[in-house]
Amino acid sequence: MSITVMKNYINGEWQDSGAEVFGEVHNPVMGEQIAAVPYGTRGDVDQAVQAATAAFPEWRQTPPLARARYLFRLKDAFEEEFEDIARVLTREQGKAIDESRGEVRRMIENIEHASGVTTMMTGYCLEDIAQGVDSSLFRQPMGVFAGIAPYNFPAMVPWWFIPYALVSGNTYVLKPSEQVPMTQNRIFELIDEVGFPEGVINLVNGSREVVNAILDHRDIQGVSFVGSTPTAEYIYERCGATGKRVQALGGAKNIIAVMPDANLEAGMPSLITSFFGCAGQRCLSGSILSPVGEGADACIEQFVAAARAMSVGNGLDESTAMGPVVSEAHRERVLAYIEKGLAEGAELILDGRDCRVEGYPRGYFVGPTIFDKVTPEMTIAREEIFGPVVSIVRAESLDEVIELINSRNFANAACIYTQNAKAVREMRYRANPGMIGVNIGIAAPMSFFPFGGSGNSMFGDIKGHGREIFQFFTDTKVVIERYF
Repeated sequence: MSITVMKNYINGEWQDSGAEVFGEVHNPVMGEQIAAVPYGTRGDVDQAVQAATAAFPEWRQTPPLARARYLFRLKDAFEEEFEDIARVLTREQGKAIDESRGEVRRMIENIEHASGVTTMMTGYCLEDIAQGVDSSLFRQPMGVFAGIAPYNFPAMVPWWFIPYALVSGNTYVLKPSEQVPMTQNRIFELIDEVGFPEGVINLVNGSREVVNAILDHRDIQGVSFVGSTPTAEYIYERCGATGKRVQALGGAKNIIAVMPDANLEAGMPSLITSFFGCAGQRCLSGSILSPVGEGADACIEQFVAAARAMSVGNGLDESTAMGPVVSEAHRERVLAYIEKGLAEGAELILDGRDCRVEGYPRGYFVGPTIFDKVTPEMTIAREEIFGPVVSIVRAESLDEVIELINSRNFANAACIYTQNAKAVREMRYRANPGMIGVNIGIAAPMSFFPFGGSGNSMFGDIKGHGREIFQFFTDTKVVIERYF
């Protein structure tokens, strides 16, 4: 099998990196290398930033509607190659093909939302703030922005930011995850076909050196990041030292409460998807299941039965419900957490450690795994596992669940299954996470609402997409005028 070598896309051209070290990109189902990715250099980043800086003046002067028309054309190109993008994504990341299709759809929805730039970048004015004195506010682009993307949603997450930056009049440099660079490579092939002006949008492959070069570069105005909390905190602090704007979305330990009155028959499919979709590798995955009061045993029994019935396999197979985790190293990490749970006394009631898929002996599979009798202080109830491992923490009341939620080091999302409006209000009002789901296991906002948690799940002031993100990619200029 031939190995594809990733290139950078700078100033409208595909270019070789100056890197001397290359990483391997693996197909997680087959357990074999399918591409090589350069671990780029500061020189690569500087070249991209110089191109973006040079392109900024003309792009800024391009009328907003004309900028939006590039996005219209890009949306059409993505629609035409929709299935191909989804299949490339599944091939390198491993998730089930329907999950990849959903991810690509969310990516396109952000482009659609950003295209409404003229309604979201408008300023305001007020006459006679004093006699004969008027004041106006303008929103203006700032220059070059950059994005650092995660491996779990290689298509969607960069496009929580890119379309808003571009349509606002800024230029952009993207660093995709070195584990899954092929999806954005395919997307940038379509960007090249659409014909954005040279330098407006650039791609640089790399690892830690490229990240640090982005954080340190004096001509980058702001950075968007999604990933683990330790890395988010590192990026936030380093951007603060160099005076950059930053939105750094971190990790999670999401808790799902199931109340005694929950409609389990209707809710079980979304519960299962929440915990095991994307093999648990998403910041909105359920991590702790907390059945409340009477009926907990029945809830757990149905949940385990549904998890056991899941089809684990090649994500490109339409019948697959859950694919592998992204890498062998990550598989070993998840397995280590399972061993930790056993060592600390949790009861393993569904064991996914020996998951084997016929025809794929080298795949990075971990089957659905469920622990019962987990206590809040256990490691598997505190740390982000990022895999298909569920900790069941039983509760006597909703108050107990909310206390559990607010005691974690993360505050990304929390969900509740109930028909009781008072319980919903209690969860919405008192729980700390920034996203709350009601009879929905994945509290993922649409593109016209902001995405992001609170506490150690979010570093920065402005969250992903939504109306508010235009504040991140623009600065305000107030003009106070009087004429004699």
